Amino acid sequence: MGMNEDFEASLQVLRGFDVDISQEVSDIKRSVASGSKRATIRIADHKQKRYWFPLAIGIGLLMLQQLSGINGVIFYSSNIFQGAGITNGNIATCGFGAVQVIATAISAGLVDKAGRRILLLISSWGMTASLFLAAASFFVEEHVPKASGLHFILEIVSVVGVVGMGIFFSLGIGSIPWVIMSEILPMNIKGLAGSIATLANWFVAWVVTMTANLLLNWSPGGTFSIYMIVSTFTIVFVALWVPETKGRTLEEIQRSFR
Repeated sequence: MGMNEDFEASLQVLRGFDVDISQEVSDIKRSVASGSKRATIRIADHKQKRYWFPLAIGIGLLMLQQLSGINGVIFYSSNIFQGAGITNGNIATCGFGAVQVIATAISAGLVDKAGRRILLLISSWGMTASLFLAAASFFVEEHVPKASGLHFILEIVSVVGVVGMGIFFSLGIGSIPWVIMSEILPMNIKGLAGSIATLANWFVAWVVTMTANLLLNWSPGGTFSIYMIVSTFTIVFVALWVPETKGRTLEEIQRSFR
C-alpha cells in the first residue's frame, strides 16, 4: 500500500528494538511484490510442491480433525454417558463441554510457547489412549454382569475415556489445524485453498455426525475403536508431514516447501 515507513516501524515493534529486521523486511517486500505480479495461478502450477504439499497438509489435518469422531461424541454424549451408567446424561454433557472449554484455554496459552507440532502430537496420543480406554471398557462391559463391582469400574473407565478424548481434542487437534493452515498456505492461493480445506472439514463433519448414531447403535466399543484408528493415523500424519511453524516467518515456511 506504499506505507513502507509504517510497515517497518510496526515490524520493529513486533520483533523488538534490539533485533535487526533488515533481512525480514527484504523478504516480505519481495514476497509481496511476487504475489502482486501473480495474484492468480494456473492449474498447472498446482503440480509444484510449494502449492500442493501445504494444501494437502491443511486438508489432511482438517479432515482428520473431524474423522476423530468428536462431533459424533459431542452430539450424542448424553446417550453415550447414559450407556456408560450415568443416570443424568445432560449434566454429564454440560461437564464434558466445560472441560473442553478449559482445555481450549490451556491450548491457547501453550501454542506459542510449546509449539504447534508438539501439541498436535500430544493431542493425538492422548486421544488415542482415551479412545482405547473407552473402546475396551465398552467391549468388556457387554460380558460382565451389571450388578457386579467390575461393571461399575468399567463404567467409570469408559467415562474417563470419553472425557479424556474431549480434553485432548481441545488441547491440540481441535484448534491448531486452523492455525497451521493459515501459516503454511502461500498468499496467492490462501483464499481458494482455505475455502477448499474448510469445505472438506465440514463435509467430513456432516458424514461423521450422520453416521455416529448408527455406529453407536451397532457397537459403542466398535465405534470408539474406529475413531481410535483415525487418531493413531493422525500421529503418523503429524510426525511425518506437518512442519513446526512456531517462531518462523511466513517467508521461511514457504521456502521450506520448495
